[in-house]
Amino acid sequence: MPRPELLRRYAALTYTLTRAAARGDGLAEPRVLRSEARAVLDALGVRLAAGRDPLSAPRGAGRGPGTLIVANHISWLDVVALLAVEPATVLAKREVGRWPLIGTLARRVGTRFIDRDARPRELPYTVAALAELLRDGTSVLVFPQATTWCTAAGGRFRRAAFQAAADAGAPVRPVTVEYRQRGLPSTAAAFLGDEDFTASLRRVAGARDLTVRITAHALLGGTDRRALAAGAQRATRSAPVPGPRPVAAHRAGGAPDGRGHARGADRAAERRVGQPPPYEGQLTGEADGGLVGEDEVRHGVTSGKESGAVVSR
Repeated sequence: MPRPELLRRYAALTYTLTRAAARGDGLAEPRVLRSEARAVLDALGVRLAAGRDPLSAPRGAGRGPGTLIVANHISWLDVVALLAVEPATVLAKREVGRWPLIGTLARRVGTRFIDRDARPRELPYTVAALAELLRDGTSVLVFPQATTWCTAAGGRFRRAAFQAAADAGAPVRPVTVEYRQRGLPSTAAAFLGDEDFTASLRRVAGARDLTVRITAHALLGGTDRRALAAGAQRATRSAPVPGPRPVAAHRAGGAPDGRGHARGADRAAERRVGQPPPYEGQLTGEADGGLVGEDEVRHGVTSGKESGAVVSR
């Protein structure tokens, strides 16, 4: 990536984030939020490929529950891409709210923060709060894996968020997030290991021809959280629908190598996550015998750093 182009992207990103912050509480308005999320992708040179249909299920006459939108998790960029398709309430760890600028923006768009260090017995209250949001007609975006993975195939879906959907009678929309360069799978956006946010941002901004593909799968419904979690996990790992129309485009630097991985990110391909991404809110910790299983809370994180908490890393 030529240095002038990289600097141009950083300048465009700075301008976009500053403008978003200046909107104040108006940033939460869906049309504005979608526009600003697309502007962030455009500033970074990331193309968005997605269908035209919304992620949330239709609500008759504005009534009925919201949709639990569940997606695999690869990068902090996932949230931006999903909000560029359809604004929704995002669950995030409480620490995000204290981050400079990002925390301010997260609060203004209505992000709900969860204490990842809460005691296991507090999990039912977290699930109840999520169910109440859904009952009120709010669509909520959750990443039910324990942490980020370099591809959509990694990590199993935790079940607690699906219990909230079952309690609220809310539909579940599984969504697959993929990153590609020149038509090949790419790990350029993966936020893995001990990498910090600055290094990840630098790699994304320097990636050439990076596309994030959002594929929405058929809605799921039911009252069994196990079946909902298993069905959503299967859906996100299924073959994507071909030919979504690009809705935001720029050409970006850092071509993939012969294996389809972006140069400078190859080490991420074989590693599981150790660095918690900016947006999490994944609910974990439940044994088959009940909603809260403390042993599974302590040992339920199968990759990356162990969280030791109700809301996983």
